[in-house]
Amino acid sequence: MNLLDRYCSNVDALDYDDFSKNTRIKIPDNFNFGYDVVDEYAKLTPNKIALVWCNDEGEEKIITFGELKTLSDKVCNILLSHNLKKGDFIMTMLGRRYEYWIIATACHKLGVVLVPATFLLTAKDIEYRCNNADVKLLFVTNQNEVTKHVLEAVPNCNKLQAVYTHGDVDGMLNFTKILEQTTADFTSPWQTQNDDMFLVYFTSGTTGEPKMVAHKYLYPLGHIITAKFWQDVVDDGLHLTMAESGWAKCSWGRIYGQWISGTAIFVYDYFGRFTPTDILPMIEKYKVTTFCAPPTIYRFLIKEDLSKYDFSSLTHCSTAGEPLNPEVSKEFTKATGLEIYEGFGQTESSVLLGTYKFLQIKQGSMGKPSPIYDIYLADNNENEVLDGETGEICIKMRDNQLGLLYKYHKDEERTFNTFGSGVYHTGDLATKDSDGYYWFVGRKDDIIKSSGYRIGPFEVESALHEHPAVLECAITGAPDPLRGQVVKATIVLAKGYSPSDELTKELQNHVKKATAPYKYPRIVEYVSELPKTISGKIIRKEIAARDNKK
Repeated sequence: MNLLDRYCSNVDALDYDDFSKNTRIKIPDNFNFGYDVVDEYAKLTPNKIALVWCNDEGEEKIITFGELKTLSDKVCNILLSHNLKKGDFIMTMLGRRYEYWIIATACHKLGVVLVPATFLLTAKDIEYRCNNADVKLLFVTNQNEVTKHVLEAVPNCNKLQAVYTHGDVDGMLNFTKILEQTTADFTSPWQTQNDDMFLVYFTSGTTGEPKMVAHKYLYPLGHIITAKFWQDVVDDGLHLTMAESGWAKCSWGRIYGQWISGTAIFVYDYFGRFTPTDILPMIEKYKVTTFCAPPTIYRFLIKEDLSKYDFSSLTHCSTAGEPLNPEVSKEFTKATGLEIYEGFGQTESSVLLGTYKFLQIKQGSMGKPSPIYDIYLADNNENEVLDGETGEICIKMRDNQLGLLYKYHKDEERTFNTFGSGVYHTGDLATKDSDGYYWFVGRKDDIIKSSGYRIGPFEVESALHEHPAVLECAITGAPDPLRGQVVKATIVLAKGYSPSDELTKELQNHVKKATAPYKYPRIVEYVSELPKTISGKIIRKEIAARDNKK
């Protein structure tokens, strides 16, 4: 059984029109994900599986909702032992450790604000986050590189009381032992409210210092659309989203909407370099039913012989995080028989646009708007543009808007600039076709202006990805004295290809045939890797900045 009907009307919508007009989220007076979802399952079906976890060392752990209730109640008592109050902050750097889901549930029950952070942070990053969020407790994975950075940062973290890890590390508390010794007899000394702060993400910070994205207690309900209608998770199924616990994609695909919808979560825990094909035998072994990964993963998978693997348990595949090149989707479907359903959103939101399970796929399109958002494409004056014209993806704010951040914590100016007009600006550009499908153009500040033309990088990148020589690429504008800017392609080549003038000419001609000729890259640079954020997104600005200094 699942809890969907309690929180969502029209869960059996059969087409987009019905879904868009009639699907609504039911908002309780005081929704608490820890009590109303986790503990409710523990009461109704205690043996229902919540989490299937394994790691690269052969360990495995299966946690039911009954066990999750007991474990999270113990963590609540640990938090209270440090005199934490509702509204205090704790931070996790647990990677894909199963403890994350226990600690997150406890925070949500108690009203302690959770700050999920990646284990890739350096000491400087940790210090910045702890001090800006007034973090009082830190829970980290027991890996030498991680604990080294944490211990270096701790003396400079002003409000930090203690650091926990799973094991014995000097200067840290042993979470595993303390959890075993702690009672599960727990009663919360206060009640949470819908408007309380629930969770804060630091953005990955491609420009300037990371900002704190704050969500309210209703945030998990927004992800019903993400899980049920976009990822098409099934009751008592097993869903795999490729994300570690420090990224917002974990909230999208590894806890909230999935558990409300009744599916268990599969987690493969590894540390160090990841080979995308490592996950393929596990899909077969554990009978994963639904799968979501960023385009980068799919780009690597299609370069392998996928006929070696059994995908028979999989019923649905999806992608988000960056645009999916149509050629990648075509090749994956050809190899597996499974189509990839694209979606779009941000750290600040749940899924905004999606190719939902009942929509026909238009390869390269992000799909159509979620019914919980009023989305349109706007010009610089917030006026709606015509179909086929490029505009910024914007949201007209509703009263008690679900799924979207409610403020940038400790940044009143940014919050006012974001919401002051009643319109939320994503900063991403798109077009809409006559069927209502949205097509990504690029970040507003990534647009290339060449000889009077405005060129979005994504279309050129998609054309290049159709060529077998291209593994990854980034399109940027390079300075030019005559044209202002020219299109530049920075390319990582696939196995078996080497840079040459002949290959450059071949790639340029390929783009001329695949898209408007004026969009072809006049400059082509071959590199071994592209600059990326710690969340894996390509930093085009870094390439452009380097070229502007030349």
